[in-house]
Amino acid sequence: MKYDWKDAGEEWSAPWGTSSAQWFGAILPRIRDYLPTETILEIAPGFGRWTHYLKDYCRELWIVDRVDECIEACRQRFAVYSHVHCYVNDGRSLPMIPDDSIDFAFSFDSLVHTKGEVVELYLRELGTKLKIGGKGFIHHSNFGEYANSLRERIPRALAKPLIKAKIFDWAHHRSPDMTAELFRVLSAKHGLHCLSQEIVNWRGRRLIDCFSIFTRSAAPEPGPTRIIRNRNFMREAAKIRAKS
Repeated sequence: MKYDWKDAGEEWSAPWGTSSAQWFGAILPRIRDYLPTETILEIAPGFGRWTHYLKDYCRELWIVDRVDECIEACRQRFAVYSHVHCYVNDGRSLPMIPDDSIDFAFSFDSLVHTKGEVVELYLRELGTKLKIGGKGFIHHSNFGEYANSLRERIPRALAKPLIKAKIFDWAHHRSPDMTAELFRVLSAKHGLHCLSQEIVNWRGRRLIDCFSIFTRSAAPEPGPTRIIRNRNFMREAAKIRAKS
């Protein structure tokens, strides 16, 4: 089913109040150490909700999405910015991006829905597209941690009223075959190293999402990954919304 982009994705920032409040309150503090920089790649920008901010932190911004409608919307929205380059891809590869050219790769609120095999294909690409020492921040699913739980074996018809009553959490269409642990393994397979992972709840209690920060490292034995299990992420969102 085709998504209705009438609100340009702003509706997904409702728990934070606005996309501006979400950017400055929740996203930028998590990536501030890597910005500004020379060249940024954004994967799956949608209608440019985060592109709007990323463009101010670099000299070159490449945005890539598999949906023609999204890239056309971004081309129109950012037409006056000559350093923003918009491309349609196949949803899994980055042939338009030169090797060893990206300082910072970013994706938020998109790859959470993506199958593990597609996430791996993007990680394989980033293993060559990032500069040595380049960093990445990817928001992805950790729902695989719960995919085989008793809760997920309850028939949908029985679970639906319990979700509506907020007794059960909704899965928010998260990919069931991706976890924080698998992301670390796949990163290492393709020459990347996870520096940190923040595993968070998303509009519920279960920690179904993960923010992974990684690097293309030349070090033969990179250090351990710093892992945080943050059960208060949505409380943080509520505080940001209250201030916005």
